[in-house]
Amino acid sequence: MTNATPTADLSAAGVSIWLDDLSRERLSSGSLQRLIEEKNVVGVTTNPSIFQAAITSGTDYDGKIAELAAQGAGLDETIFQITTTDVADACDLFAPVAAATKGVDGRVSIEVDPRLAWDTDGTIAEAKQLYKAVNKDNVLIKIPATLEGLAAITATLAEGISVNVTLIFSLERYRAVINAFQAGMKIAKQNGHDLSKIHSVASFFVSRVDSEIDKRLDAIGTQEAKALKGKAGVANARLAYQVYEELFSTERWAVLKEAGALPQRPLWASTGVKDTAYPDTLYVTGLVAADVVNTMPEKTLDATFDHGVVIGDTITGTYDQSSTVLRALEGLGVSYNEVVALLESEGLEKFVASWKELLADVEAALHTVRKASLTH
Repeated sequence: MTNATPTADLSAAGVSIWLDDLSRERLSSGSLQRLIEEKNVVGVTTNPSIFQAAITSGTDYDGKIAELAAQGAGLDETIFQITTTDVADACDLFAPVAAATKGVDGRVSIEVDPRLAWDTDGTIAEAKQLYKAVNKDNVLIKIPATLEGLAAITATLAEGISVNVTLIFSLERYRAVINAFQAGMKIAKQNGHDLSKIHSVASFFVSRVDSEIDKRLDAIGTQEAKALKGKAGVANARLAYQVYEELFSTERWAVLKEAGALPQRPLWASTGVKDTAYPDTLYVTGLVAADVVNTMPEKTLDATFDHGVVIGDTITGTYDQSSTVLRALEGLGVSYNEVVALLESEGLEKFVASWKELLADVEAALHTVRKASLTH
């Protein structure tokens, strides 16, 4: 590739770079704007853990919490106001990118309350509420790909609301997600929505697959097992891209495409390397193909910008090799289905735990403000 920087090369190869982080400080300091200008960032994703870290790690939100407390806002309302305000402001920042890409990029994601992950109706209601509160065309509402989430994905898209489907680990569930997306787009068309304005990504998680499988390979301890370490995450994601190619070249999709629908792009999530033995750009440079998103923590973005080697498409043509990796793991007794089910469950538990921590911290802050106002 011949562009000035590795992130420019990545963009030229068809990968949209989104930052996996958002905070009031990023918005007010101009650091997010600089990432757009200097490191080819064209979108942002958030999750409950990101908001928990942002809101509890400094004093940036103290003024807003005090203001909401003075207005008599409760705990859930305070968190709802803070998070939707940050996302709306980020949407404004990315509005020029959204305009330039006709809404494909310039996207900012906000997730439904993770405690609703197993509640279809609750998820649908919250998705509508978040969409209305943010009130920006370039927002994506994040819905976990639980079995209960699938129907919520279809129903939310049917309302003309753009969706980021999150926490996908297995190829089978990814097929179900694409099916839910296409079903939602079909209903949206029947409901009279302009399909070209409804956007969606499917967030397929990468590094966590290696973390769990590597642990099992270490326990097996043979040379054959050790030789497979660090290979499952990329292989699984590459096979997901094969599923994407397959399900977006069917007759069913052709009808929706003819009506103006855009495909639901694969998004590589959890792309920060967790094992320092691996190259820190492993889940970026190994997953390059047209029409994908890579959402990176800033550390991974910086590593890619600094020394990422982008040679073009590293996915197409790897499907046999990737299938061989997954078959070899099964041959060693590492159950793919068991691993992906565990990862979904752990991912949701982590988000719920972060949300509860956030609730406790904001509750304490509200209590402090109310107590102070009583003493004056």
